[in-house]
Amino acid sequence: MKAVATTAGALALLALAGSAQAIDGGVDVGREYTNLHAGLGTNTPGFALSGNWLRSDHDGSMGSVGLGYNVAVGDVFLTPGVKAISTNPRDSKDGYAVAVGAGVSVPVTKMFNVYGQYYYSPDAFSSHIDNYQEASAGVSFQPISLVDVHVGYQYMAMNGKDGRKDNVIADGPYVGASLHF
Repeated sequence: MKAVATTAGALALLALAGSAQAIDGGVDVGREYTNLHAGLGTNTPGFALSGNWLRSDHDGSMGSVGLGYNVAVGDVFLTPGVKAISTNPRDSKDGYAVAVGAGVSVPVTKMFNVYGQYYYSPDAFSSHIDNYQEASAGVSFQPISLVDVHVGYQYMAMNGKDGRKDNVIADGPYVGASLHF
């Protein structure tokens, strides 16, 4: 039942994102975590659909589906958005969170961008965790239009509820690559 609802929600968001959007996907690798991500319309103005699955070596995993709206202010992209997150912390109960946040991407040159994002979910928007937060920032290099290489820092944490353990599933630098179609 949960998989059907997730699939239906993802298809509805996909319909909102539009049909002529660019698709991208990639992987980020940190010291103790791996993050797989994909997106639709994340590099063009308008609606953007994104998703990821992150696995920590020590503190569990999480997956998310997000919907944002890219606003171009000159060459800068501002992206307010919302994410539905499925949490699977180690030593605690599985749960969910609905986080709100924003991202920004600023071109430095034609091939280099600086980016960052922050999302937060309070206790009222989450289950089995007190709150969820994630932040990332970095620099991307796009030598050709199909490939993006990036380095940055990522932090994701699920604070335990009712005396349960806090789980920091990502906290450190990463390197990654993405393909754009």
